[in-house]
Amino acid sequence: MSSTGEVTDRTGRGRRIILWRHGQTAWNVERRFQGSTDVELTETGVGQARRAARLLASLRPDAIISSDLRRAADTAAELAALTGLDITREEALRETYAGVWQGLTHEEIIARHGAEYAAWKRGEAVRRGGGELETEVADRAAPVVLRHTEKLPEDGTLVVVSHGGTIRTTIGRLLGLEAQHWESFGGLSNCCWSVLGEGARGWRLLEHNAGTLPVPVLGDDD
Repeated sequence: MSSTGEVTDRTGRGRRIILWRHGQTAWNVERRFQGSTDVELTETGVGQARRAARLLASLRPDAIISSDLRRAADTAAELAALTGLDITREEALRETYAGVWQGLTHEEIIARHGAEYAAWKRGEAVRRGGGELETEVADRAAPVVLRHTEKLPEDGTLVVVSHGGTIRTTIGRLLGLEAQHWESFGGLSNCCWSVLGEGARGWRLLEHNAGTLPVPVLGDDD
């Protein structure tokens, strides 16, 4: 409290985490499940990344970390070019490994693995295609995000460039929500982002799927 009796914020706004989904890929357009498959950005995806990077650069981030898959790393490169920041690539930020689902369209998955798909959408713990559980994705991704966040200055900003499913599970874990509720977060459109802010009682969701007017979500997490 100041000498005038006004309550003042001594610590500023606190740290912020911007979780930014990669730009469009051909498999997004084809509604083909990518998972950990290393698919490149389309020309449209590169354009999305450049546009979003201009907006995010204005927030003056302090650090950038990225999934090592090309669609995320190439998205991150657009922000790095504007900010002069280095990119730390982290395998732990890859999208969920989805086994035999990878490469299939959503229609093919429903036709071949309908019960498993429906159980996933209900929020049940499902190894999609024999791959990772969502909690396992959070187990590998969230600690990496927190480790880099701890290196930030008091009011610093970390940009995390990753994938729709990985971002959703990381948000759920950092907010302390039970896994069955993570599906409550809608998917991120290509090159949109969510913002977490550091509060007195932990992390808070400040923005979700920001960056554009609403557009369709094309990807594994739609």
